[in-house]
Amino acid sequence: MTPHVRPLLDWSPEAVVFDCDGTLMDSERHWVEARTLAFREFGLQAPPGFAEQAKGMHYEECGRLMADSVHKPELASGLTGALLDHFLELVTDDPVTMPGAVQLVRTLSGRLPLAVASNCPMVVVEGSLERAGLRTHFQHIVVPETGDSVRPKPWPDVYLLAARLCGVPPLRALAVEDSLTGVESAHRAGLRVLGVGPLPAGDGAKRADLWLPTLHEPELLSWAETRVTGGPEPD
Repeated sequence: MTPHVRPLLDWSPEAVVFDCDGTLMDSERHWVEARTLAFREFGLQAPPGFAEQAKGMHYEECGRLMADSVHKPELASGLTGALLDHFLELVTDDPVTMPGAVQLVRTLSGRLPLAVASNCPMVVVEGSLERAGLRTHFQHIVVPETGDSVRPKPWPDVYLLAARLCGVPPLRALAVEDSLTGVESAHRAGLRVLGVGPLPAGDGAKRADLWLPTLHEPELLSWAETRVTGGPEPD
């Protein structure tokens, strides 16, 4: 029997790859505010529903989407720069972890390889994890700037590379994600997926093997303490 037909919490992965924004770190709210400030800097306002549309996007793609959404594609570069500047200022002033993130990471640490696959710039991911006291638990961090051929989510590249660096086939790795963009990326890469946070509207969440409200759910922590060993399982 292959792992894909088992319930997720009856399965033991050989590596876990976390998203950062909105999964480990409570920084999605900073991206929302940074987009608002960037739009305002150019005398613009985000159209209705833009926050959900932009969730999980690489910041350069988000900057282009911001410009296109207000029918001013010529502002893509300026909006992208403003977006990143505002975000870096906000996240530096107020780094906060998501509920349950620290406990889950510390429970898994040392039992199996851990990695981060993010659409954020490396400086943001490294800095956020350092300030949260989590950086030493992760053997690998993969972002689009890791290499010229590493495309941002929803492309599968960051998850494929993270699994390879952890030394496991994608099928044997678990992705932990809060956005449909990230879920799609991990699903395309062949990882099993745990979604976390408010359940998104529509059918996109069905791409995840399981969706939980937070990383602090008792059944998830129990799974991490009792089921996760890091060793291979027979099919």
